[in-house]
Amino acid sequence: MKEQLNIAKEKMNKSLNALNNEFASIRAGRANPAVLDKVMVDYYGAPTPVNQMAAISVSEARILVIQPWDKSSLKLIEKAILASDIGITPTNDGTAIRLVFPQLTEDRRKELCKTIKKYGEEAKVTIRNIRRDSMDKFKTMKKNSEITEDDMKDCEKKVQDLTDKFCADVDKSVAEKEKEVMSI
Repeated sequence: MKEQLNIAKEKMNKSLNALNNEFASIRAGRANPAVLDKVMVDYYGAPTPVNQMAAISVSEARILVIQPWDKSSLKLIEKAILASDIGITPTNDGTAIRLVFPQLTEDRRKELCKTIKKYGEEAKVTIRNIRRDSMDKFKTMKKNSEITEDDMKDCEKKVQDLTDKFCADVDKSVAEKEKEVMSI
């Protein structure tokens, strides 16, 4: 019973972490190395993340500098960035790649806010599905006489409280990200 609550809490926490990772990859007008987290380079036949092949730094508020440890991989990294859905054209000076993040237009910011809300809603749906699965397990345990009616009600209340807490955390994350996007 208690372990089922811990499993539900752990899964809900993973959903919240996944949402925050998704938010980190949203380009909000200022340089953020996290936008490159999903970019994979075909390096000697193996897909390799850019951050494992190069030093990534923010030189100015809107400029990201990528300095590969292996200079021969410069073209491969540039090609991978062009093929990704980042939407920024890299400039290659022979030793490093620079990504200049353009200022966001008002329309683009509103579009990003819609995407942020969509991700937040998806996270809340995932959390509610975890709640439903936990409730089903408690009902099965009750049916098999493993727990009493009172225990089942108590567990359902605890799962609902967890769900409410994590949904509030999702709303808070969404609000923070929207504020960040709109205040540039």
